[in-house]
Amino acid sequence: MIYNIKVFGIVQGVGFRPFISRIADEFFIFGSVANKGSYVEIFAQGAAENLEKFISAITEKAPPRSAILKIDVTEIDADKNFTQFEIIESEHEAGDIFVSPDIAICENCAQELFNPADKRYLHPFINCTACGPRLTILENMPYDRERTSMKDFPMCESCKAEYFNPNSRRYDAQPICCNDCGAEVYILNSFEKNHDAIKKVRKILASGGIAAIKGIGGFHLACDAKNFDAVEKLRKSKIRPSKPFAVMFKNISAVQSECFLTDNQKKFLDSPQKPIILLEKNSNYKIAENVAPNINRLGAMLPYTPLHLLIFDFPDEIKNFPAALVMTSGNPSGVPIAIDDETAAETFGDFCDVIISNNRKILMRADDSVMDFIENEPSMIRRSRGYAPLPIFYNNSKSLIPRPYFPTSVLAIGGELKNTFCLAKNNLLYPSPYIGDVSDLRTVEILKSSIRRMSDLLEIRPEVVACDLHPRYQTSKVAAEISDKLQIPLVKIQHHYAHILSCMAENNFCGEVIGVAFDGTGYGDDGTIWGGEIFICDTKNYRRVGHIAKFKQAGGDKSSKESWRSAVSMMKNFSAAKDLNLTDEKNIATQILMLEKNLNCVDSTSCGRLFDAISAILGICKISSYEGEAAMKLQSIAETSTKNLHGDFEIGENLILPTDKLFTEILTRRLNGGNVTDLAKFFHVQLAEMVAQICEKIFLQTKIKTVALSGGCFQNSLLTSLTIEKLTRRGLKILRHKLIPPNDGGICVGQALVV
Repeated sequence: MIYNIKVFGIVQGVGFRPFISRIADEFFIFGSVANKGSYVEIFAQGAAENLEKFISAITEKAPPRSAILKIDVTEIDADKNFTQFEIIESEHEAGDIFVSPDIAICENCAQELFNPADKRYLHPFINCTACGPRLTILENMPYDRERTSMKDFPMCESCKAEYFNPNSRRYDAQPICCNDCGAEVYILNSFEKNHDAIKKVRKILASGGIAAIKGIGGFHLACDAKNFDAVEKLRKSKIRPSKPFAVMFKNISAVQSECFLTDNQKKFLDSPQKPIILLEKNSNYKIAENVAPNINRLGAMLPYTPLHLLIFDFPDEIKNFPAALVMTSGNPSGVPIAIDDETAAETFGDFCDVIISNNRKILMRADDSVMDFIENEPSMIRRSRGYAPLPIFYNNSKSLIPRPYFPTSVLAIGGELKNTFCLAKNNLLYPSPYIGDVSDLRTVEILKSSIRRMSDLLEIRPEVVACDLHPRYQTSKVAAEISDKLQIPLVKIQHHYAHILSCMAENNFCGEVIGVAFDGTGYGDDGTIWGGEIFICDTKNYRRVGHIAKFKQAGGDKSSKESWRSAVSMMKNFSAAKDLNLTDEKNIATQILMLEKNLNCVDSTSCGRLFDAISAILGICKISSYEGEAAMKLQSIAETSTKNLHGDFEIGENLILPTDKLFTEILTRRLNGGNVTDLAKFFHVQLAEMVAQICEKIFLQTKIKTVALSGGCFQNSLLTSLTIEKLTRRGLKILRHKLIPPNDGGICVGQALVV
């Protein structure tokens, strides 16, 4: 009896073919296994009972880094009798493609790394079929060494023996190498390399210096996280006055010495993806205050490459090496992470004390993924290394609505800020790794090249391109260029509708929802600025049925950085601006003049600017040095309040959230000496109550019971938790983001789904 078995999913780059070979031997199966680019194909010959056990073992014993989505089994008529089981050369066939993201170093390799008896002792590129780079070194599929940047490094005889040995953990491991072959680390513009290079970096970091370190997906900038002066030097050099830095800790114990850590957070922190997790600082916190100033959370991660582990724990004369290093993206603000020596030297060569690089090419950038937790479940802030380009499967077969299917291949360009793009084909939506803010022209070029590379890798030739409705976004211009070049239709999607559909896509939902989209800025259908919107929508249509109270947004783009402008714009009595010393009198007078004369003003329902205004009148943040600073600090202050607060404002029949009354109430209490901490919490509680009330009213009118929460304001774990609690109490079902960002890093998914 012979079966033809096709296995779909993440089954390339995770040791799947060697695994199949091993279980074939276990169950006395003869035949073959091969990568087909979009799936793994197995021919299996054996006794019926053994074949049944073999097929069951494929799913039950699959490698831990794999993800099987579907198995097709067909009995075939064949005259051929197999005499052994073998891994045969990869062949390429068209179909859905699943690319494994980069995987953090596994426990077995970490143990070998520090074992003096092992041939890969202290080797900064140690890996096996369960770990190592994937997406970032891949040229095209199928995933074989000759189609990766490892093709530049011929295997030594010892590695070659392991590579072809079915009993080896490195059987068919494409990035395999050792101290005798493969890539080398070196100090840029110096003579030190390999172990000498690592020792030099350790010495500089331990003495308070700054190092640039080339990792899997790009360069990091690092310094001692407990050295205030080193952190301050890094801030000034990177021109990043106060935006929090991420910290890489030596191990879990080092994390727990500074932060609270739940079991579920620990599971994700130490997972194969090794994301940055936002953790609450504990009472023993000793990280330098300027690492994450004026907020109660710290972005923490663990070492995920062999080089990281060696920098923390190399056997040299340094005995008290820091257990925590600032590890921030190696890039100027707003520009994607550097991936090559030339860019690294040009970008931060002047202020780094040392740059440690290597000669393994990075073919696609992958910045670190960032994750918060809401109700002890993940809430992705930035989806990149470890997760991209895993696709979303949109196939709600349980729905009464016919299941969606994408007969047309789509390229969705995404948003202007926190940009990611998405390629969609069949029932799969592939969000890209994080690109960055596309307002910078350097990022535009990287966006274009990344689109070309991912399109080739996934073999998706777009037949439609989608972008944001905003006419002046760089992303809209890129979309128009691609549309003209490929002669394909261009579809413009309203920003907040795309937000809601990204949430629906992640939750595999295709019915009608009440969509709550709260963010900073989005171009509205009426030409005004939207950002606090209530929709009734499905995957085909949307209707704006409510929003927060309108206000005049004066000052153009400056209003997103200067929170006091939003505060003045929302005031009915401008004298309060002077009473609260929001800014100097000249600025206040100019802002008032613009409002009274309607100069450089636009009608706005931006919830992000509402957060800014509240933060300003409470004296928390009047001018932001990075996007979202005012809101982050407002949340951080609010979370320290222990006061039990309730909602007071009623939603009228016009379905307008009375946020103007809420602002006025908080302003009045602030002028009367109200407690800032309690007022910050009061704002969050009242806004969540308003959302719950308006959704309940819409439910009573329409019987739509599902609420989708999306937009950058729902990164705010306090607002989201309060909103979920109040919606749940009213018997409504909630869709929220977990592994796709609610911010603009997720809207490409919604854009693709619209098309």
